Amino acid sequence: MEQIMRKNKQTAGNAGARERPMRQNPQGENDFRPVRFMEAGIRAVEDSGRKFELSFSSEEPYTRWYGVEILDHSGDCMDLSRLQSIGVVLFNHNTNKVLGKIERAWNDAGRGKAVIVFDDDEEAETIRKKVAGGTLKGVSVGYSVDAWEEVAAGKTSSDGRFTGPCYIAKKWTPLEISIVSVPADPTVGVGRSMEDVYPELSAWEAMVQVNENRVKLG
Repeated sequence: MEQIMRKNKQTAGNAGARERPMRQNPQGENDFRPVRFMEAGIRAVEDSGRKFELSFSSEEPYTRWYGVEILDHSGDCMDLSRLQSIGVVLFNHNTNKVLGKIERAWNDAGRGKAVIVFDDDEEAETIRKKVAGGTLKGVSVGYSVDAWEEVAAGKTSSDGRFTGPCYIAKKWTPLEISIVSVPADPTVGVGRSMEDVYPELSAWEAMVQVNENRVKLG
């Protein structure tokens, strides 16, 4: 009887965890702030050449070390308030290399899009010229997830849009947009380990990701 009560209590606790917002990755204890890369179709939108429009996110499934992740773009799942108020453009997710500002960000039929404006300092100008010339074409977004929906294998999500197994980010916030030089496997960010991009990620998680990448590349 005592074992049954403990099991029921644990089951109820797990159900409650699914209902309330989570600031944890689906299979760990640490806050999870991943990055995603995409070829963004960057294009200039004014004659000065300092303003560009790009895509920074989509609902394309991404395979992480814990499973398949999907960023839900429906309704108010994506919180753009941070990008709209204090959003910046970085180079390779380096917070010491600010290239410019985010003038506007919006959800366009399941894709996060933004208009960015490059600063006129020497470092930003160097990257701007490479973007304008087509040398740099990649964009990556850093984000945090506050609530997940776990979908078991063969099951469908609560809105009927996705089939499991997958983890759907139902409440997530883009933190910054980066122009990137060397896109890598989506589990490790842009040419570096996730530990380099976000130091708060545990060493164990970073090592798991590195080992998985070696298997894929081997």
